[in-house]
Amino acid sequence: MLSEEMSISSASPPVSEFKAWQTPTVLLMAMAVSMQIAFAAWMIVTNNFAHEVLDFTGREIGIQQSVREIPGFLSFAAVFLLLFGREQTWAYISLLFLGGAAAVTGWFPSFTGFLITTFISSIGFHYYETMHQSLSLQWLPKATAPATMGKILAVGSVAQLCVFGFVFIAGAWFAMSYNGIFMVTGLVTCFATMIMWAAFPVFSGKVVQNKRLILRKRYWLYYALTFMGGARRQIFMVFAAFMMVERFGFEIHEVAALAIANGLMTMFLAPLIGKWIVRFGERTMLTVEYIGLIVVFTAYAYVPTWELAVGLYLLDHAFFAIAISMKTYFQKIADPADIAPTAGVAFTINHIAAVFIPVLFGMIWLINPAAVFLAGAGMAFVSLVLARMVPTRPDAGNEFVWSARQRIT
Repeated sequence: MLSEEMSISSASPPVSEFKAWQTPTVLLMAMAVSMQIAFAAWMIVTNNFAHEVLDFTGREIGIQQSVREIPGFLSFAAVFLLLFGREQTWAYISLLFLGGAAAVTGWFPSFTGFLITTFISSIGFHYYETMHQSLSLQWLPKATAPATMGKILAVGSVAQLCVFGFVFIAGAWFAMSYNGIFMVTGLVTCFATMIMWAAFPVFSGKVVQNKRLILRKRYWLYYALTFMGGARRQIFMVFAAFMMVERFGFEIHEVAALAIANGLMTMFLAPLIGKWIVRFGERTMLTVEYIGLIVVFTAYAYVPTWELAVGLYLLDHAFFAIAISMKTYFQKIADPADIAPTAGVAFTINHIAAVFIPVLFGMIWLINPAAVFLAGAGMAFVSLVLARMVPTRPDAGNEFVWSARQRIT
């Protein structure tokens, strides 16, 4: 099983000495769980922490979220880290940054302190995501990658559920402080990462990765989809979540309950979506996602009740799993040696919009919140146009199409 998935570094003991669970897929799942423990708690608590402790408005939230996205914008530099160590090692280090910064967030309850801890934890999160995406595309076979990625996403959702349940119980039953929640979840991520580092062997890819920045003209459609995906994500992560707190007055345990519902849905949907991508193809699944988002964002703008807002929020989150399609589309068209450097470049492209949208839209939010969501609907429409250019059977040399006639070839 191990030899079928991935080869082992020559520096590691022979394959026969490893246990059945010491495989790349299990490691990817374990990393996803470790990341979610600190990140899920930080994301679910941060809006209430900012609103109740720091007295943030949409303006300060926008600034904080822009600061959080700066490391994502700089993710292209991840390729240079490969000159000094393996992607697997840097993934572990990134998780320690994420967990450590999350753990001490509550120690610095000020505007400046929150920005600093946000920035450090974001370095960990974004560089981990860059490494994890690259390793997934290198280690997983093309034929089964969407289904396996769906399973990894589902396992991460299980971890989310556990964290959300912890936050719900800690807030509703034990009135645990924000500082306590940050510390517990952040330290657990650090501890779990150290266990992984010690327990798993070093896995090596079949193709040596380029250790320089790669920008290829034939990847332009992937870059464009990635850019628009980053813009869409900000509407959900920043403003849809903040709407639940500011407009409808959701308390921390209510936000946790909403997140639990999201996690349950993803846990069951993600494996199915992975199978649907294998069956129907990336173009069809991306089309479904963007049509749905146009409807959701337009409805956000005029949502009258918290019940309808909750329904839209759950539907919005359900579409996130379809983003697997973009990754597997790139896996099919890419030169295998380009995967690591392009992962960093893609995260940078994904965060170009993320750096300015929270601040700009945060100012718009103060004047007209509906305009923020209508702009999101416009972004989803642009993404839909791009999705229709994905070939039915993408491959190297068949990266994009311009007409319906070309799509059947």
